[in-house]
Amino acid sequence: MAVSTTADIIGTTQYHHSFIKNIDEHAEQDPELLLNAFYSCVKKLISDLGYLPLGISLSSAMHSIMAIDEKGKPITNLILWSDNRSTEIAQQLRSNKAGQSIYQETGTPIHAMSPLCKIIWWRENENEIFSKAYKFIGIKEFIWHRLFKEYAIDHSIASATGLFNIDSLSWNNESLQMAQITTSHLSLPVPTLYHKTGIEKEACRLSGLNPSIPVCIGASDGCLANLGTHSLKKGIAAITIGTSAAVRIASKVPIRNSANMIFNYLLDKQTFICGGPINNGGNVMDWLITNFLSPQKLGKDPYLRVFEIINKVPAGSEGLLFLPYIFAERAPVWDEKASGGFIGIKHIHTQAHFINSVVEGICYALKEVLELIENASGEIIEIHASGAFIKSRDWVQLLANVMNKPVVLAETEDASAIGAAILGYESLGLKIEINNIQAQSSVIRPEESNAEVYSRFFPVYRTLYAGMKSSMDLLYKTLN
Repeated sequence: MAVSTTADIIGTTQYHHSFIKNIDEHAEQDPELLLNAFYSCVKKLISDLGYLPLGISLSSAMHSIMAIDEKGKPITNLILWSDNRSTEIAQQLRSNKAGQSIYQETGTPIHAMSPLCKIIWWRENENEIFSKAYKFIGIKEFIWHRLFKEYAIDHSIASATGLFNIDSLSWNNESLQMAQITTSHLSLPVPTLYHKTGIEKEACRLSGLNPSIPVCIGASDGCLANLGTHSLKKGIAAITIGTSAAVRIASKVPIRNSANMIFNYLLDKQTFICGGPINNGGNVMDWLITNFLSPQKLGKDPYLRVFEIINKVPAGSEGLLFLPYIFAERAPVWDEKASGGFIGIKHIHTQAHFINSVVEGICYALKEVLELIENASGEIIEIHASGAFIKSRDWVQLLANVMNKPVVLAETEDASAIGAAILGYESLGLKIEINNIQAQSSVIRPEESNAEVYSRFFPVYRTLYAGMKSSMDLLYKTLN
């Protein structure tokens, strides 16, 4: 995305690459394909605009990890946040004092998503890879190394690894001991405003950049989405629904909660982004559309058609509830073995009721995380929304009704790219016009009658996981 100092989006391009799944627990991508996509995006934007940028600033998804050799070549695929092969390791670690201590020190929930658990899995299950690894790095570090021949990781991405101490801003000794690695296996941690010039010749050729253009290392997508939606003030929460989803607030200090493992990721030295992620967002809608709604018949905008189907279903789906743990779940239950389910099915329920309850279930899951954050930090009076779901105003209205709070929409779904631009301009000593971002926003307010219905059904939703957990565990053991 190309963003001007007045916060106008003046160009955008993207390349899609699916992930590789060997079995259900695996989620991998080819890092070289992602690197080439980075080069291609930059080159196309430069071609479309007809001039070079003032600088580049990077946003990246969290929790990715790969092993590389001494020449910087991958010896594994990139392992993504959604890879669950280290489930047993994470569960064991969560249940002991060492795991709780590591959570407190690193701010990263103990879960199969974290690079810490993935590295331990390599050591225990693929020791040849573990032994050969020169370093363990994420996708942004891989790209950064190709740009500058330097291994660096920003504090934001580092704080989501389970390996980084968020108080000392250095690699966490207890985590390293647990993983049986040293600081030499990891990149150098640097502030999120860290930037440099001198892009390598080959990277310039492939991207269309030149060596004099500064590149800011930036931060993680979640932290930058708060920055990009102007969600750094007290009482404001940012909600993003893309493939997965998350609720986040800004805080001057970490919000440590061992029971529910609120995450604490760094935006900069003065700002922690605290909250909870859920596994089930747009991916659940894609699952629904692909498997039950004949996507080829829904047209170019399947979400529009989905909401046309359900627009006559009353709020609460007449007592049909959906627990959306189709892809297991992170916050607030942190259970890699969880699964989804419908409850309350009666003869009155139609296809439209089932579809409506799926959307409501995703929103209920976010509300459960929001309440957890409110209990720890104080009342949230306004939600700032971003992600692909904002294209559907019906979905945003439903979210506002479930939350019973106004939802502010930025007029761009990729708030993390806007946040990266803000950070990039700051690294150059320039300031982006934040007020212009606010001026481009709109507000969707809850509908009182529907909000009241959801306030009655939500306490029922909150009992579903606890009521079905033992059945989920037994089913997982039966299948595995």
